[in-house]
Amino acid sequence: MAPNYTIGTAFPSRVRRSIVPQFALLEVFRVQVIDRFPYGVQELENVWIPLADGTCLAARIWLPIDAPKAPAILEFLPYRKRDGTVDRDALTHPYFAGNGYACVRVDMRGSGESDGLLEDEYIAQEQDDALEVIAWIASQPWSSGKVGIIGISWGGFNGLQIAARRPPALGAVVTICSTDDRYADDIHYMGGCLLNDNLQWSSTMLGYMSRPPDAALVGDRWREMWLNRLDTMPLLIDTWLRHQRRDAYWKHGSICENFADVTAPVLVVGGWADGYSNTVSRLVEGLAHVPRKGITGPWAHKYPHFAKPAPRIGFLQECLRWFDQHLAGKDTGVMAEPLYRIWLQDWAEPLAQYAERPGRWVAEDAWPRTGVTLALNAEGLRAQPGPETQLDWSSPQNLGEASGTWFSFGLIPDQPTDQLVDDGRSLVFDTEPLTERLEILGTPVLELELAVDRPLATLCVRLNDVSPTGGSLRVSYGLLNLTHRNGHEQPEEMIPGQRTRIRIALNDAAHSFAPGHRLRIAVSTTYWPIIWPSPEAVTLSLFAGVSTISLPVRAPRAEDAAVTWQPAEGAPPLERTWQRPADSYRTVTHDAATGEMVISSLNDTGRSTILPHGLETESIQREVYRIQARDPLSASVEVSCTLAVGRGDWQTRADSRTVMTATKTEFVIDATLDAFEGDTRVASRTWSTRIPRDGV
Repeated sequence: MAPNYTIGTAFPSRVRRSIVPQFALLEVFRVQVIDRFPYGVQELENVWIPLADGTCLAARIWLPIDAPKAPAILEFLPYRKRDGTVDRDALTHPYFAGNGYACVRVDMRGSGESDGLLEDEYIAQEQDDALEVIAWIASQPWSSGKVGIIGISWGGFNGLQIAARRPPALGAVVTICSTDDRYADDIHYMGGCLLNDNLQWSSTMLGYMSRPPDAALVGDRWREMWLNRLDTMPLLIDTWLRHQRRDAYWKHGSICENFADVTAPVLVVGGWADGYSNTVSRLVEGLAHVPRKGITGPWAHKYPHFAKPAPRIGFLQECLRWFDQHLAGKDTGVMAEPLYRIWLQDWAEPLAQYAERPGRWVAEDAWPRTGVTLALNAEGLRAQPGPETQLDWSSPQNLGEASGTWFSFGLIPDQPTDQLVDDGRSLVFDTEPLTERLEILGTPVLELELAVDRPLATLCVRLNDVSPTGGSLRVSYGLLNLTHRNGHEQPEEMIPGQRTRIRIALNDAAHSFAPGHRLRIAVSTTYWPIIWPSPEAVTLSLFAGVSTISLPVRAPRAEDAAVTWQPAEGAPPLERTWQRPADSYRTVTHDAATGEMVISSLNDTGRSTILPHGLETESIQREVYRIQARDPLSASVEVSCTLAVGRGDWQTRADSRTVMTATKTEFVIDATLDAFEGDTRVASRTWSTRIPRDGV
């Protein structure tokens, strides 16, 4: 049983301004700090929520003081309310509470201070627990009985999944940077290709889940809880890599299987710099039976009131309008807004990191479907098809060094850089210089006639904006494992040399091409380190003159000017002191003797102390991607993590390392985990597994 105590504080509507340390300065740049609200806020730092099986989940709760019974907003995550999301929580949940909402931030089973074990992502047990949590919230004396759910990434995923279970008290959803399709549009696979983020995320979770609960909250049982988690820790890549096609494992939790399951109103939000940029358009179409709105800005994988790149928006105010409309019964005018508001981006010099992206807001009441078709001719992209011409190409394995990462938080330099280096290793098709501005909004789609010389092959297509001075900016891209050309459930090997017509949809895009610029289509058979390479080098035969691209061309509309936002606001940021500053980098090096390319990155959050409760935290993650230009079997990925949590004489640390390589027929995974209390190693785990390649 969990202790039966609750830790909490109360503070009035006038909140003192917090010291803004180095990390918080980055996160709240251009965010207006609000320290006066309609209601005072009482914070209950740790509350135990009992479940039917005896498990207790740990919750942090913010309540409006002297308010009538309040609607509630739930955020349900495995990322540790005590230290993992504490900076974001400080900006967000007191803001909602000060405006009349009970905010409940719950650590999922097996994470943070909560009981139990976390076995995998998005399992049925997770949803079952959430249903009990929502019922518990609705029954509390401070609750109006109406509950909304908000979340980004994992919390955005399970918000949709929980909504599909239709808990009676759930009245509204805000989902950010999430997906409705766990196979086709998540961190694991894209177009049937294996994303390297699949391994990266497994390695990150191995580190995340190896941290202990805080003894200040759970008491003497902290060590038993920690050692039990360490002893039963799953290696998630082992599970995910055993499902290389779209099977029942991925269909579970994918609400696109039946959008009608969701009956609560949904506000869906995404960012062009994020890996989940396609979800918004699918949900505004698929959820047509419920009140819904979509917003896509320039942002990476963060809440839009502090995300990069700017411009940011008054996201918390927008959420309040959504919750006031659907939980509090107020007419806020939010349903009169356009169905979909989108940041349409202009040309920018290709950089690995942006403080701000130029562009403008536009509005649509339907996702654009029509387009302008161009032919991929031997001489370039043209309005009319030219003579049929066979173009043969074999991409080097190191094509992709300018790709950035699939999954960007905007914290390290990980955006796509100048595409010229990759364009030179690809088949390219350019338009003539544009004589007038051309805007696209929607999904570019290609129909390609091709053949390959191997049964297993992948295809990458990039749409770039090429400036008159030669810079090449990636606007969108698409990937396709050609064994998945007829669907993701039953892969079919290619017949070498046989001509085939395939369809490949690129990621959604909103972009303005300026006069004098060219559109470029770049086609390749590799894209490292975004995807794992085919087991053999592939020669592609592309038939120009009979291959096409459909571009979702859009004319400016008068309604666009009506899209306006309030300035970004947040509650006072968390107070920290810093013992060691943060650091990050991403580098690309080439060995002239061996032809090996090495991409290395560091994400080091520094070491700091969270002043309200004195917990010290540290997180360091390193990634190394290696490949030789002509050998796909030389590919390797190594991810190492160090995470430390402590207070005074109580110090813990966990070191993990995961390495992935492959043969022609198998993926090879080796991983280690070592945990320390002080200088004493208290747990050591090793994994070594070989998993057959399944058409990948």
